[in-house]
Amino acid sequence: MKFDKDSLLLYAVTDRHWLKGRSLKEDVESALKGGASFIQLREKEDMALDHDAYLQEALEIGRLCRSYGVPFVLDDEVELAIEADADGVHVGQEDMEAGMVREKLGKEKILGVSVQTVEEAILARERGADYLGVGAVFTTGSKKDAVDVSFETLKAICEAVDLPVVAIGGISRENVMELKDSGIAGIAVISAIFAKPDIEGATADLRKQCLKALFPEKER
Repeated sequence: MKFDKDSLLLYAVTDRHWLKGRSLKEDVESALKGGASFIQLREKEDMALDHDAYLQEALEIGRLCRSYGVPFVLDDEVELAIEADADGVHVGQEDMEAGMVREKLGKEKILGVSVQTVEEAILARERGADYLGVGAVFTTGSKKDAVDVSFETLKAICEAVDLPVVAIGGISRENVMELKDSGIAGIAVISAIFAKPDIEGATADLRKQCLKALFPEKER
């Protein structure tokens, strides 16, 4: 699967809390139709699936993403990502250490790492990360232990490493313009897409707002 900086423009993170009777595949496909450029499969602990169900879900979402030519990674679950032949995995500071993840994944898979400081960013780069997730840049209810990252820190991280950076945490169409000139490659969102009644429309609108804020020369 092709992966580059442009893949990270609109990074959609799944949350089955918002399904409302639909399947996760349906919601992800709506986001893909709307222009989501990267998909992360995330299963919260309080809604955890057993191994076999999670594997089948990963295989199904992986096939869907490949049909759209969009990279697909799992959140935290390194072994499952390998078993499902996902395009990669995203890990946090409390998960498996990035260097160990890279060893398990090999050179060809995508490795994303969450960081909140320049020091963490530099270390993640040294340990083999392909991109960084930085946040929370705004207040968010999606992650209880999220710590706010200032605009200045976000920008400093972007300037400190030669890796694409995705901002995450509380981002919406209303505040994405505040991330202008930060240096990020894109935004990662959950509720700004999946909590909306019209997921495809919300995704298309957010993509447009994201381009306007970050890459106005590419807006179309």
